[in-house]
Amino acid sequence: MSKKVGILGGTFNPPHIGHLIIANEVLSALNLDELRFMPNATPPHKKKDERVSEVERLKMVQLAIKDVPKMAVETIEMDRGGTSYTFDTMELLQAREPSTTFFFIIGGDQVEYLSNWYRVNELVEKVQIVGVPRPNTSIETAYPIIKLAIPQIELSSTLIRNRLENGKTTKFLIPELVRDFIQKEKLYEIR
Repeated sequence: MSKKVGILGGTFNPPHIGHLIIANEVLSALNLDELRFMPNATPPHKKKDERVSEVERLKMVQLAIKDVPKMAVETIEMDRGGTSYTFDTMELLQAREPSTTFFFIIGGDQVEYLSNWYRVNELVEKVQIVGVPRPNTSIETAYPIIKLAIPQIELSSTLIRNRLENGKTTKFLIPELVRDFIQKEKLYEIR
């Protein structure tokens, strides 16, 4: 029997409860066997943040899901390095795990941008794309995606970084283990 695995990609710089809510909601709604957080190396649409290394981002994701059943980390994009296109990554994952059905999760901001994705027409044939709403975005698209209505929280890694830089509270916005790690390693401090 085929295993059902959700993939939630992102920079996770840092991971926050919005990411965890999305992961848990999709895991439950689609009755997945596993949900993997996939930190990317260099996403095609974002500039690299030199202050936080890939190793530190990976550690934060590991801490965010520590002891959470059915959640894991997928390091394929970090292992490969360079610019990551979803099509290439999913092709590699399918070659590595041919009996797995993959569900690639994207937020409304990415659903609106799908037509610009690299080889998107082939991608939607390969994997099931799951669209989840985010504040002020739409999950309407001509592409065949699964649309899930989930609780939304207006929260971004940018907001978290700004708060950390300015010594403001992040309590309940990021998992405590992640917050402890950020403080210990003095991440996001203005240098």
